[in-house]
Amino acid sequence: MKTKQSRILTVYGFRLKIQSIEFPQRLQSLLLAVMNTNANNPSNLTNANGVPNRSLGMIIQRGGEELILEKIPDRFTVRTNSNISLKDLTQSFLGNWRSTIPTSGLELFRVAPSGLETAMSQARNSQNVAFASHVYQIKGNPENKVYLGDQITIEFASWVDSARINAIAAKFGLILYKEIDGLPNTFAFKVGKQATQNPIKIANKLQGLSEVVASEPNIIIHQESYYKPRDPLYFQQWYLNHNGGNQLAYGSHISVEKAWDINRGVRSVTVAVVDDSFDLNHPDFMGSGKIVAPLDLKDKDFLPIPTEKQPSHGTACAGIAIAEENGTGIAGIAPGCAFMPIRTSGFLDDESIEAIFDWAVENGASVISCSWGASAVYFPLSLRQRAAITRAATKGRNGKGCVILFAAGNANRPINGTVYERGWAKNIVKGKTRWLSGFAIHPDVITVSASTSLNKKAAYSNWGTNISVCAPSNNAQPGMWFAQTGFIYSQPSIAKSLPGRGMFTTDQLGAAGYSKGDFTPYFGGTSSATPVVAGVAALVLSVNPDLTVGQVKRILEETADKIVDLDTDAQLGLRYGSYDENGHSKWFGYGKVNALSAVKAAQKLTENSAVATRIIEGRNNSVSSIPDNDKQGIKSGIVISDFGNVGDIQVNVNITHEFLSDLEIYLIAPNNQRVLLQSRTLGRRQDLLTTYSVQTHPVLKNLLNQSAKGNWQLWIIDTAPQDVGKLKNWELALSINN
Repeated sequence: MKTKQSRILTVYGFRLKIQSIEFPQRLQSLLLAVMNTNANNPSNLTNANGVPNRSLGMIIQRGGEELILEKIPDRFTVRTNSNISLKDLTQSFLGNWRSTIPTSGLELFRVAPSGLETAMSQARNSQNVAFASHVYQIKGNPENKVYLGDQITIEFASWVDSARINAIAAKFGLILYKEIDGLPNTFAFKVGKQATQNPIKIANKLQGLSEVVASEPNIIIHQESYYKPRDPLYFQQWYLNHNGGNQLAYGSHISVEKAWDINRGVRSVTVAVVDDSFDLNHPDFMGSGKIVAPLDLKDKDFLPIPTEKQPSHGTACAGIAIAEENGTGIAGIAPGCAFMPIRTSGFLDDESIEAIFDWAVENGASVISCSWGASAVYFPLSLRQRAAITRAATKGRNGKGCVILFAAGNANRPINGTVYERGWAKNIVKGKTRWLSGFAIHPDVITVSASTSLNKKAAYSNWGTNISVCAPSNNAQPGMWFAQTGFIYSQPSIAKSLPGRGMFTTDQLGAAGYSKGDFTPYFGGTSSATPVVAGVAALVLSVNPDLTVGQVKRILEETADKIVDLDTDAQLGLRYGSYDENGHSKWFGYGKVNALSAVKAAQKLTENSAVATRIIEGRNNSVSSIPDNDKQGIKSGIVISDFGNVGDIQVNVNITHEFLSDLEIYLIAPNNQRVLLQSRTLGRRQDLLTTYSVQTHPVLKNLLNQSAKGNWQLWIIDTAPQDVGKLKNWELALSINN
């Protein structure tokens, strides 16, 4: 059997794990480092995992990739184990305190580069300090600080028992923190005081053990709120319904008034809005039973109200989705639904993402709206972050799943792709740049882009194959927020005017918000488009609470209006405003959400409304080689000719591969909806002969109650080079309802 070393390239004693499509660029930079180093230096010798000793602390594995770190020369963090004052800390460490990083308990210090290592040595030797670390940035992610926590997530091979796990933990000075729900044989550990190395080095050494499938240190990064509050907007909610007017194209609204004739939302459906803060004293959030289970992760209490003199992004987002119908102010898209306000800490790490989604699930959220992402150009999700979202999407609502929505972002860039960048302020982004939003490409997420009041693409809206639907918003110059620079515009700048109305919504009471009054015309971006879709999803569940999360997603996509934009993008010269053979557009997803059509479809669709009368089975015995390190993968089809709706699904798969953890396996329904059957969690096994069912893989619920007729496909992707394999055969068994 091959080990992970079979996937390692060693060049003059320097190791590369060939997993990234940016391999040539990474290889070039690493080769330069090697060429400038004495090949006979013992520090260049590789460990069991192939990582050179000198690089153990500068490479992290995350989301199946390796990211190269660079130390920031004048910053470090500490976590105290006592009530020592910040003043005393500053005096002890020869540095200047800068800020506290919420939820993590880290204190950030700045020191002259020449004194960094001395200050850190003093911190690590202090009895008042439990943990100290350098501050990093990810190579290729400009101006984004990465803070290192004291946790490591370790996925062990299925055959490793608890005694061996405990022995490995003790060897590295790790203390068991918790088991990770949804990931087999996976645990989070804390780095104890007795550990002799930092979490990055420990994680890399663990990766070399035969017992370990994956190990990831917990990193913390700034959160970015997606908003564009700069354009002149009109004081009206045109996006709900309109009959035309200045800068209003026919049908650019979401047809919500007629949907309200059917249902305006019910209190049993709770919309969780996850954001920076919420003015809970606003009249539009008042009403019996309106606010449910509020949470403040920043101040660690249950009052997520604004505490700083800055606009409350969350207030504006929540108003669009669920503002109460009270005869004054505005009406949200689902005014009768309950509101769960969750204030984030402003930073993203494993703990904060778990806290957000686990809280929402435990407290009965039906819909989770997230108008934010990482303040980073390239951000893959960690094992724990992916698992937290999947848990919410599969275990929420008593197994039917929470409907989770994420904003696509406002830089006019792909949510997963490469753009050659130039002209950005301070060259903060330059050259061939990979863009990735790990949240937006998660398979259990509905990703929302933005259209305008003229039924065109919003100039700022991010795009890609993972966009589900779009929703109305404003129009504005594209850009994004960086921790060091604040908001800056994407380049090249757009010289022409950007017509289109903006979004009118709730604002902080008084002059502290976006506007001087209690409502604002100055809101937009994919931030406002996302709660639009969240509100429609809430109306859908109000009509039919038995729908699974997959059914809700399918309803939103299948009932969306096919708006078309044949204009060339003014910034990048792209034309993605039409639809492919599957009815999907990179700009608009499956179209602009339509509240009336979605609610009507929900009325007609009831889960398990018919009794299964027959079982249909299909089998594909064609042996197919799986392309190595190819995102296109292979697709193997089984055609079902019977009519009727799917009541149950079972998939049998027979695959051989030299390293099964390279593989992702999807099932694609005839309507092109796909579910992830198998993530990269199979370790070093070489034979996969298994059955996926609704009982063992609840994500398959997403494909129930749709038409069985058509081409079902098994899609297999090999995500890393060198190791190869074959699909030997697969079977599909469907229970068909009348």
